[in-house]
Amino acid sequence: MLAYLIRRLFAVILMLLVIALVTFGIFFLIPKLTGSDPALYFVGKQTDPASIEGIRKKMGLDDPVLIQYVKFVWGLVAGRDYSNGTDITHCAAPCFGYSFKTEQEVWPLLMDWLPVTLSLAAGAVVLWVIGGVATGVLSALKRGSVWDRSAMSVALAGVSLPVYFTGLLSLAIFVYGLDWLNGEYVDFGTDPSAWFGGMILPWITLAFLFAAMYARLTRATMLEVLGEDYIRTARAKGLREPVVIGKHAMRSTMTPILTILGMDLGALVGGAVLTESTFNLHGLGYNAVKAISDRDLPVILGVTLLAAFFVVLANLIVDVLYAVIDPRVRLS
Repeated sequence: MLAYLIRRLFAVILMLLVIALVTFGIFFLIPKLTGSDPALYFVGKQTDPASIEGIRKKMGLDDPVLIQYVKFVWGLVAGRDYSNGTDITHCAAPCFGYSFKTEQEVWPLLMDWLPVTLSLAAGAVVLWVIGGVATGVLSALKRGSVWDRSAMSVALAGVSLPVYFTGLLSLAIFVYGLDWLNGEYVDFGTDPSAWFGGMILPWITLAFLFAAMYARLTRATMLEVLGEDYIRTARAKGLREPVVIGKHAMRSTMTPILTILGMDLGALVGGAVLTESTFNLHGLGYNAVKAISDRDLPVILGVTLLAAFFVVLANLIVDVLYAVIDPRVRLS
């Protein structure tokens, strides 16, 4: 197990370096190849050539792209100094640079936005895993029944309806119509009850989409598992049905669920763009869209790398959990 974890950690670091290289090249090499200048995004259109050259030198944009990348990666580990020849600005590690729009360090901005996205992801994943898996299992056990057909119809609607439709509909009914909820995000440390009231609709809206997919996948996987020989053997040995389902069938059923859960959760922590935009939650996804419209390259790069980190980390955790859920899996 330890050797496996060490190999995977090295693979994670290598993968993040490759992702950083590709992303950095897209954001800073392609603009140069197309005749654009990232320094213009920082100083704006109304400026003089001397200011542009000063920004280019201070931000290191006059170096070759590969040198810029090396400095960027080193800044993530040890921090980085930006100098225009007279003044030196130190960016503490991990340094993602400075926002072209606000001239603030990107890392503190990401840390300000991350709690909102984590709040959204944590609540939604609990709802969609419990609701989706339970619905799928019951549908498989009651195949062809009224419950099965009704649940799969609702699941089909959940997959088909976009988040911005169900989100706006829920806002119109429960916030502006019935006035049951405030519809605004409040920090958990400030007022836990107001935080819960502001997050319940985003949780349900996002969970409805994912729970529908998980219910369909769970049903299909459970039906396949119930036809396996070892399930028939367990029943022939006289084991009670809850033991057959809970101890034997569920372990095999949860393996593909755990796989997609790792990818979904990692991507979700990187920013649920549509949900955050619909409910005006100023998390990573919301601000990533804003940074794209502002051409704020360091912020876009920071959000991209942070999202990639969570995706890779989630998949690493999933690989380790395989051996816990399914005893047939061995890590070596």
